[in-house]
Amino acid sequence: MANVTGVKVFSATKAKEREGLGEAITEWLRGNPNMEIVDKIVTQSSDSEFHCLTITFFYRARDRSSSAAA
Repeated sequence: MANVTGVKVFSATKAKEREGLGEAITEWLRGNPNMEIVDKIVTQSSDSEFHCLTITFFYRARDRSSSAAA
């Protein structure tokens, strides 16, 4: 995996939480424009009652010249 400086995990079990997951991710991405996502993993697990969705981002800090151009 490329140079990774951090990991951010978003997880939701309840239907209402899963519906808002995209908004939470977008908010985090907008709030961290200096981060470059280098990999991601989407995991879904369930049992007889619950369905869990987890989205894991692996990121690194953008170099200053890249973030100035963005």
